[in-house]
Amino acid sequence: MSNYTIAIIVAVALVLLAAIGVAGTSRRRDSDRATGQLSRETRRRDVGGMRAPTTLSGKDYERSVALARSGKAEIEPVVAKPPAVYVPPDPETLGVTRRQFLNRSIVGFMVMSLSGFGAAVIAFLWPSASGGFGAQITIGPVPEVRARIRANSGFLYVPEGRAWVTEYPESAVAKGKALYASPLHSILEAGFTALWQTCPHLGCRVPECKTSQWFECPCHGSQYNRNGEKKGGPAPRGMDSFPGFVDARGNLVINTGQIVQGPPIGTNTTGQEAEGPHCIGSVGGHGA
Repeated sequence: MSNYTIAIIVAVALVLLAAIGVAGTSRRRDSDRATGQLSRETRRRDVGGMRAPTTLSGKDYERSVALARSGKAEIEPVVAKPPAVYVPPDPETLGVTRRQFLNRSIVGFMVMSLSGFGAAVIAFLWPSASGGFGAQITIGPVPEVRARIRANSGFLYVPEGRAWVTEYPESAVAKGKALYASPLHSILEAGFTALWQTCPHLGCRVPECKTSQWFECPCHGSQYNRNGEKKGGPAPRGMDSFPGFVDARGNLVINTGQIVQGPPIGTNTTGQEAEGPHCIGSVGGHGA
């Protein structure tokens, strides 16, 4: 499954989770709005209470008797007053309840977190368009690249691509094309290899050893020849590499967005042996 497919699946999953969260909030909000409405039984009681009383209450009777004795006024008739009309409160006046505030805050935080996580995943999987690791990197004109490799004793480190670039002997191209995956054929024909700096054993950064002309891992002693083929140590295979090609302007370009798994143990297309003392002691394992 490609990185593009994984990115699309992750994005769709995040959108669905956010939609479920928003739908749940809407249902709770509708329930909150329903709070405070009069039930059918309450409205029935209010209608029944609107009927005029047929008898006087105790207080009304005593008051009417007192008025009759004083002669100041006649007995006041008792008139039933209609109940006040219920007016629902204005939502803007009522404001937001604590439950609504908490629900909205939780859902908002969840949506923001999922959106941030989704953006980070897509940004990580999406190929870089501005250069650097994960994109195509132009190393330079082929003659200049060869000169830089030889000036640095056989090794050229490209920090923006996390890659080592070395020369691949022309005499080994036919053998290399027979043993290596097809994405690497173009860069082999150009006379180069582009190796990822990471050791396939446990991920340590592998430096060059200018005395032995090999790559030698300082973590556990895995050793590789100048073109990344395993020579010793606990690594399960040779160093992983990047495809490359020579563009129309004669520049060497490597594609760090595609990593090709290193060759299996025992691969030795160049026949290169150690050319001097090792920088890291050999830890045994499988030889060439």
